Amino acid sequence: MRESGTVLDSLAAAARRRAAALRGSTDPEVLYREALRSEKRDFAAALAAPGLSVISEIKRASPSAGFIREADPARQAALYERLGAGCLSVLTEPERFGGSLEDLDAARGATGLPVLRKDFTVDEVQVLEAAVRADAVLLIAALFTGEELARYVALAGEVGVAALVEVHDEREAGLALEAGACIVGVNNRDLRDFSVDLATFERLAPALEGVIRVAESGIKTAEDARRMREAGADAVLVGEAAMRDPELVGRLAAIT
Repeated sequence: MRESGTVLDSLAAAARRRAAALRGSTDPEVLYREALRSEKRDFAAALAAPGLSVISEIKRASPSAGFIREADPARQAALYERLGAGCLSVLTEPERFGGSLEDLDAARGATGLPVLRKDFTVDEVQVLEAAVRADAVLLIAALFTGEELARYVALAGEVGVAALVEVHDEREAGLALEAGACIVGVNNRDLRDFSVDLATFERLAPALEGVIRVAESGIKTAEDARRMREAGADAVLVGEAAMRDPELVGRLAAIT
């Protein structure tokens, strides 16, 4: 397991504590069987649909923005769906993002959209937990060795949950492809200093030809989203900006 950046260090450490608690309270074999039985919505197909797909995020807070705003996850999810979102992302990290698995359940129950469980996955039991309750799981390449990432991507496929592999640089992009990732998100935010640069996606996108490409972070306007689309994005993930202005989702979803 790799760690990268002080923020990721603390988030990954907290995630390991939650994973240990989950292993202590739940039999992974039982969770595995539940994951296999759980009905999944097609996250990849939603992202690959014509036009620019929008992954709208439910996020109360973040380390970079602080408190954003309170929101009822079911109502927010239904609103995003009405405005044209193709998928949902729900933060379940409790300590720095104010999320929970209950938020995930409420949001998924309120819509027919595929839902990404967004958290800091550091243990295979968390992939199984996501596969029971969601349609996609976030895997941050910076937290894994290449061998680990390949194993986690394979496990996600085995239990029928899509893996969104997040990268920030050329090395991580290479790891994602070698691991067999079919959906790769380029995080325009550098978690070492929280700076955001949309040119990150533009720089990495050509190397990711052939997979579903998602531009993450820093997309605040339709012009930003159009820029990402022109650089090759199949989808954009919009969190803070959508939480502050949900109508932005409709403007982004209209981009072809």
